[in-house]
Amino acid sequence: MTAPHGPAPTGRAAGTTRPQEPDAPGPDRDPTTPATTTPATPNTSTALGATAIWRRARGLLLALGMLIATGVALAAFNSGENLGALDPRSADRSGSRAVAELLKERGVTTRVVTRTQEAVDAAGPDTTLLVANPELLSPGQLSELKAAIDLSGGRTVLVTPGRTTLTALAPGVQARRAAPGEVREPACALPAARSAGSAETGGRIGYRTDDPKATACYPDGDHATVLLLPAHAGGDTVLLGSGRILENEHLATQGNASLALHTLGSRPQLVWYLPSPAEAIESGGAEGEDKSLFELIPAGWSWAVLQLFVAAVLAALWRARRLGPLVTEKLPVAIRASEATEGRARLYRKADARDRAATVLRAATRERLAALVGVPHTRAHDPASLAPAVSARLTGEPRDVTALLFGSTPSDDAALVALADHLDALEREVRTS
Repeated sequence: MTAPHGPAPTGRAAGTTRPQEPDAPGPDRDPTTPATTTPATPNTSTALGATAIWRRARGLLLALGMLIATGVALAAFNSGENLGALDPRSADRSGSRAVAELLKERGVTTRVVTRTQEAVDAAGPDTTLLVANPELLSPGQLSELKAAIDLSGGRTVLVTPGRTTLTALAPGVQARRAAPGEVREPACALPAARSAGSAETGGRIGYRTDDPKATACYPDGDHATVLLLPAHAGGDTVLLGSGRILENEHLATQGNASLALHTLGSRPQLVWYLPSPAEAIESGGAEGEDKSLFELIPAGWSWAVLQLFVAAVLAALWRARRLGPLVTEKLPVAIRASEATEGRARLYRKADARDRAATVLRAATRERLAALVGVPHTRAHDPASLAPAVSARLTGEPRDVTALLFGSTPSDDAALVALADHLDALEREVRTS
């Protein structure tokens, strides 16, 4: 609860308490009656004890502990066979271990590589080179891969290549987003497609080319979700608009398994290239062709961020309607002056605000003295009006009333206590004069 504004109701220094002297015997009091003393003031220290600190911090510590435990559990859960999507070593739903095992039974050896140089060195006439996510490759890597593909004489399979990859590895091919719907019919004369029948090749990207020697299968309008391109030196290139036919979860659906085996099993060796984002960054940086931050953000995230921004603005406007001018309220209970004084004193002491405490004490004393000596309230804080009137009411040794009532800030707590004592003594003397 906040303390009321204005001068403190007493002249005692803020944040200081002193035991009172025993009552002296007077004409109306029996000297034999025991003197009463003021009870000891309870400890008002604002320092937090160990119990209070624990109560405040235990919620945060508990949340931090749960966060660490969750992170450790997720790391342990993901540290096993979860190797990533389209990884021939992964048994996850999005992995491709099943198709690799089927190829192994048919005598096809599968080798996993993660660097461009390894893929380039492994390319050859007896090799099928599968690039799982070619969009991760930098322009420099695509150039190296293009040179190797043109000279290898083997088969190259690109899984969901985008415009950047097509420009480098399959010039003249256009790409667009495929219409909804996963299952497509072959609608072409390619033996592998006719043998597989319907397969889940749609839903991602469709391709179109004007090359009359190309074979377009599993059409999506005027685009194809599987496109076979003839290449130089006896090799060819297969563009897959979706990787579902290679995933463990969908391999047994429709003709996915047959199409995957015919596409990847035409050569005795299969090089499964999983591009590394780290290598792409290194390669792009070496040639000064780094992608910008917005180019690295997946498609659709910009709209999501825009929606979040609009939602935040609307929420701010909704909450802003609740703001307005401050309204004073009546306190539900009466606050004793001593409690308000003690509360303000604690705040002054905690903030080390001796200047503010001294100002409040002097201002309250000046107002009371002005009423006692007949100085108008409007001139109570004018040294030229108040100081002479107060000095005229004093007896005994002369004192510097101006310095006492309008002086500088006390240098320490002891000086503040002394100032309060002098102000009390000055007011008492004026009242009794």
